Parts: sequence; structure tokens; C-alpha cells
Amino acid sequence: MKIGIIAVQGDFLEHAEIVREIGGEPVYVKKPMDLEGIDALIIPGGESTSIGKLLSRAGLEERVRELALEGMPVLGTCAGAILLAKRVTDRRVGEVKQPLLGVMDISVVRNFYGRQRESFETSVEVEGVGKVRAAFIRAPAIDQAWGSARIISYLDFPPYGRTGVAAIQKNVIAVTFHPEITGDYSLHRYILTLGKR
Repeated sequence: MKIGIIAVQGDFLEHAEIVREIGGEPVYVKKPMDLEGIDALIIPGGESTSIGKLLSRAGLEERVRELALEGMPVLGTCAGAILLAKRVTDRRVGEVKQPLLGVMDISVVRNFYGRQRESFETSVEVEGVGKVRAAFIRAPAIDQAWGSARIISYLDFPPYGRTGVAAIQKNVIAVTFHPEITGDYSLHRYILTLGKR
């Protein structure tokens, strides 16, 4: 199976290594023609504003949006989850303006747990996937889901309480953490499964 990985910025190399290790063929996606023939797509973590601008500049934005809406399995991790959302705010600055793919009926709060020094690692239970070891690095949180989108994993994190960390809408999955950093392959295997359907 060919798994496209958006490779304009962020930790796409780590995702590619995992895809290789579980038997998939990673395809680095830097221009629209790279999307041809792929079975699923991963949007990695990184700087969501930068990735969004680079997607637009490379002419990828509209085709990625079309593929997600047409049913291609898509996994967005951390910044990728932000890009998939329809609404985004920042915990400190509030409303933000940034390019989004906007294919999921979810609302995301950037930098929910704080800055780099507040990063942490823990395990979360993701509905349909199981327990996943997750690294939260300047991570967002999913505070709302509507329409056919559902939050499928929560984290109890004092002092903020229960926060959404994964959501699904049909073929598109957003997780607010980095599974590729902890060496947990569960979500990558899951996206391969979706691609075979």
C-alpha cells in the first residue's frame, strides 16, 4: 500500500520510517502529482501555520481537501489535526487566522497544554484502535465535535480536566499528539486497514 505523507515541513521522516516498518510504501508528498495512486495520507506534526501556507503554495491544499472529502483515509497528527479542523483558536491569543483544510467538524485549541517546556508523554485509549503511547508537544486539544465528527479519545489532565485528544469523521482521523515519536505504530496500522477497505 502506498501511504502519502505530506513532506513540506515537520516530522514526515518519522512517519515514513513507521510506514516502511509495518509494510507500507511511504510516498513523500510535495506537489499534487505525488498524490496520484496513494491509498491513504498522513499529515504530520510541525508548525501548522507553516504547513498550511506551504500546502497552498505547492498547490496541494485543494486536492488534499478533495481526497479527504472523497473518502481517502487521512490521519492528521498534532499540527495535522489543526489543519483538518474547521475552527481553530489559540489558548493564549484567542482567535487565529491561518490556512486550514477544514474537512472535519471539530474545533481545536492550539498550545492547549502550554509551550515546549510543558510537553509530556502518556498513554491514551483511542476508540477502535486501543491504547496508544502519545507524546504531547505544544499540543492542541479538541474542544468540540459536531455533525458526523466524534471525539474518540480523552485525556484527564489537571488542571484543565477532561480534554479531547482524538476525533474521527468517516475516513478522517485527527489526533493531537505524536504517535510517531513514541514508537507506537497502532494508528499507522489502523490507517493502513482503512486504506484496504
